[in-house]
Amino acid sequence: MLLLVLAVLGCFVISFCVGRYSVPLPELARIFASKVFDIPQTWTDSMERVAIHIRLPRILSALLIGAALSAAGCVYQGIFKNPMVSPDVLGASAGSCFGAALGIMLGLGHAGASVLSFVTGLLAVLLAMALSSRFRESHVLGMVLAGIMIGSLFQALTSYLKLVADPNDQLPAITYWLMGSLSNIRMGDLAVLFPVLLAGFVPLLLLRWRLNVATLGEEEAKSLGVNIRLLRGVAVFCATLLTAASVAVSGMIGWVGLVIPHLARQIAGCDFRAQLPASMLMGGGFLILVDDIARSIAASELPIGILTAFVGAPFFLYVFFFGKRRRP
Repeated sequence: MLLLVLAVLGCFVISFCVGRYSVPLPELARIFASKVFDIPQTWTDSMERVAIHIRLPRILSALLIGAALSAAGCVYQGIFKNPMVSPDVLGASAGSCFGAALGIMLGLGHAGASVLSFVTGLLAVLLAMALSSRFRESHVLGMVLAGIMIGSLFQALTSYLKLVADPNDQLPAITYWLMGSLSNIRMGDLAVLFPVLLAGFVPLLLLRWRLNVATLGEEEAKSLGVNIRLLRGVAVFCATLLTAASVAVSGMIGWVGLVIPHLARQIAGCDFRAQLPASMLMGGGFLILVDDIARSIAASELPIGILTAFVGAPFFLYVFFFGKRRRP
């Protein structure tokens, strides 16, 4: 765990120097030190503007959103006992995409579209959970089936909005947002995002030892004195909060919540007391690295969702084909 922390810190610092505009590491250290100490200026105003106002909010958002999506994927995979589950299993991502597209259509601006995206993401999961309560055979299976249905419904609504959107203005904005990007995030967005993510992170970290019990089954959990339905509800709500808040700010960034928990499981084991923090650290570091590539690989910035798919899709195929063969 200490090595993971050091690796993420290294990615965090080095990312300030990565990009088409060079900011040397010694000058970067002086820029941040000048915010606390009175030191002579040896850097240009452009360096300070790039480091503080452009790269700092972007790198912080990559760290937080990567950690949130990875934590949500880790929790969902444990709750549903399925290693192929991702944070959008209950329709949170599809609902958030519809809300953002609707906000763009209504001309609400970036902040308004983000708020509407967050609300519709939570609404999608609440609808899925309400429908799953009618499924009497298996509550977990009911949530998955209801989530697939609600997600398909919101995807259809988003497709309809794209069909009727203005092709010169609204449609490109909706399409670019759906591909995921961190380029428009500023410190004001982080000031709103951080408390919401904190409300999702803290309960999951406090209950992570109970999540081990949730993977045993209802009868075993009852024998250990754990209210499995309440625990599952709290865990799903917190994971949904993390997913909806992340998608509302950054757009669709897929595969992080599917791939990173697998890697964390290989390193930290299946114990959620170690697996969940490891997933958060690895997810934050991974998204920082992918964002560095997105803003430096080409003259025009690539949407980050495209790059995460390049990593996630081959990994999914590997698990699907080779993982099956190794099972007894």
